Amino acid sequence: MTDALPAPLDASLLPPGVRSRFMPGINGLRMHLLEAGHDQPGAPMVLLLHGFPELAYSWRHQLPALAAAGFHAVAPDLRGYGRTTGWQPGADAPVASYRWFSLARDVLALAMALGRRQVHAVVGHDFGSPLAAWCALLRPDVFPRVVLMSAPFGGAP
Repeated sequence: MTDALPAPLDASLLPPGVRSRFMPGINGLRMHLLEAGHDQPGAPMVLLLHGFPELAYSWRHQLPALAAAGFHAVAPDLRGYGRTTGWQPGADAPVASYRWFSLARDVLALAMALGRRQVHAVVGHDFGSPLAAWCALLRPDVFPRVVLMSAPFGGAP
């Protein structure tokens, strides 16, 4: 018997204008995301990275505000969280895919899958804060602006 894949969030759980969907093929993940605003390639995109033990749902109130300001606002459930699937569960699962470089590759792959060569800003809260910093450090051409909330970045080793 196979496990059923999770469904998108019901629209009744989300503020008006916020959509729930999945992006397959993100470094082996089927990534769940919430988004609002224009998703045309010309619209600037803001990526919102959640903390622990949060989900994309934590950004549900900021998504419409960013959309109203003209952004395509996107908040994914990161690897290992929420409705995103494709990662290996269990205490004895390999941990390499949870290193900062691998997690930043997930965020970069999501941006590319959404047709973006550059993200206007990447915003991280808590656990998402150092991840946002690593995104900007590793690919400043894609992530030229970064916002870190509630967790400082210790810098590159």
